[in-house]
Amino acid sequence: MKAFTGALALAIAASTAAAAPASAQTPADSGIAPFIAHYEAAWKGISVGTSEIQLTQGTEPGHYLYTWTITARGIFRIAYSDDLVQKSWLSMIGDHVRPDKYHGKEGSQTVELNFDWQDKRATGVSETKPVDIKLPDGAQDVMSIQVEVMLDLKNGKLPKTFQIIDKDQLKEFNYTQEGTAKIRTALGELDTIIVTSQRTGNNRILRMWFAPSLGFVPVQAERSRDGKIEIAMRVKRVDHLVPIDPHLAPKSSAE
Repeated sequence: MKAFTGALALAIAASTAAAAPASAQTPADSGIAPFIAHYEAAWKGISVGTSEIQLTQGTEPGHYLYTWTITARGIFRIAYSDDLVQKSWLSMIGDHVRPDKYHGKEGSQTVELNFDWQDKRATGVSETKPVDIKLPDGAQDVMSIQVEVMLDLKNGKLPKTFQIIDKDQLKEFNYTQEGTAKIRTALGELDTIIVTSQRTGNNRILRMWFAPSLGFVPVQAERSRDGKIEIAMRVKRVDHLVPIDPHLAPKSSAE
């Protein structure tokens, strides 16, 4: 994928891994509320585009489609005329997410991944390169991990290390739950949980704010390098969200 929109695509990405129990659950059991969230994107303080993430229920219980579309605008539209669209078909297994298929497309560049959990292999094509990766338990793709981290925060069980398949590579990330903060957004003031993510051996840090009152939808994200913010994503609105108890709070890890 192109560097600019590819970087934006990582701005909210969050990954987490855990061994999954055997049976899929219903939407009510999994605690997943289908939604559409709209964001404003800024590159070093300059407004450069918009993005939309959408979680929709599949035809079978416990199955979902998670879609992310990023659109450049203004002068950036000249250089990045094609939207970046990423999709992950996933299943809710116990309290965790298991990716079944991933598709990413920007112009003529595509990434296709199929997850065979019986044989523990992820296969497909990344831009023209064949992909064949051994799947560790709890591995995620670059989209399914966003839903997984929302579930982990809801259950108060966010792991410290995660594995994610990005194009043709399996990468390890370290995650830290920094605490809570009340922030101002286009939706008003929101209580949030702050999570940071950093790939092992990389000096870039991704900081994300998740709102429990919105079902742990991410409402803000910033990627920085050497203390300087490169990319920022801030929520504009959230639509079609199943009503959630406004007093909802994450479970304690001790529970």
